[in-house]
Amino acid sequence: MTRFVPALLTATVLSSALAAQQPAAPATPLLSPGPSAARYPKNAEEFDRMFNEVKNWGRWGKDDQLGAANLITEATRKKAFALAKEGIVVGLAHSPLKEAAADNPSPFNHTMNRGWSTDTYSVSYHGYAHSHIDALCHILYKDQTYNGHARADVLTEKGCTQLSVDNLRNGVVTRGVLIDIPRMKKLPWLEPGTPVFVEDLEAWEKFANVKIGPGDAIFLRTGRWARREKMGPWNVPQNEAGYHASVAPWLKARGVSFLGSDDAQDVTPSLVEGINLPVHTLAITALGVDILDNQDLEAVGETAARLKRWEFLLTVAPVPVTGGTGFPANALAIF
Repeated sequence: MTRFVPALLTATVLSSALAAQQPAAPATPLLSPGPSAARYPKNAEEFDRMFNEVKNWGRWGKDDQLGAANLITEATRKKAFALAKEGIVVGLAHSPLKEAAADNPSPFNHTMNRGWSTDTYSVSYHGYAHSHIDALCHILYKDQTYNGHARADVLTEKGCTQLSVDNLRNGVVTRGVLIDIPRMKKLPWLEPGTPVFVEDLEAWEKFANVKIGPGDAIFLRTGRWARREKMGPWNVPQNEAGYHASVAPWLKARGVSFLGSDDAQDVTPSLVEGINLPVHTLAITALGVDILDNQDLEAVGETAARLKRWEFLLTVAPVPVTGGTGFPANALAIF
């Protein structure tokens, strides 16, 4: 059976004492719309078939380091600049979480140094708490990265030899599009476990009068942070709303370059038997699409609704750590 193997990402189990302090896990996941069990891919075999159907390996050459970011051209950027009409800027990063919780086993640590005029930050940022960008070397499938490089050739104790975050040293400038499914459905948030399908994305396009196209960075608001604010943290790795794996061919057909959300993209449980984080794997490893996880999309959702405009100029400039698997990032939505 095919197995998913995440790179450089480990799960941390909270102590029973800490877990006892947290709110109970959400109820059984809601599955909508339609019979989710009938969706392709349903299992590891079908997932493997989809992976090979959509992968972009070799599309931009065997030495490509950018993946779907190649779809962002000078013309794309010029069109995106024209979206900055009002001069309104909204940061998409959530403030670093410094307290351990069910969704934050590795808190952000901020220590003041002697004299209190300098400080030290430390964070294990991959996971379900901290706003960050995933580089293309972060996720592997069958011991291969995007473009078919072997694990042993890319992942080393000193960092990634290819596909690392330093390939984004010139930043990301493109059109961002907010996909606010709860707002469309007149809900405060999507309950954990709710999958988002292609028909949801296309219904949103009609609702928002926007068409997603090549070079776009799309941001799915599930309302995760609004729910956390109201009801407290929960075990997001085990139960979150998000994309179903069946959206991958649509992402390729539309030419999406970056994928963002207010959690970790994947609906969990994944609804693909035997595969964990199928959307992460299809996006990063197959399509070469960098991911922006755990973005705070509450303020940008309110701003977009007030302006009745769901597209904006997006800028992201992660620090180009040589060999890095990603970096904490504050993306900016400029209206």
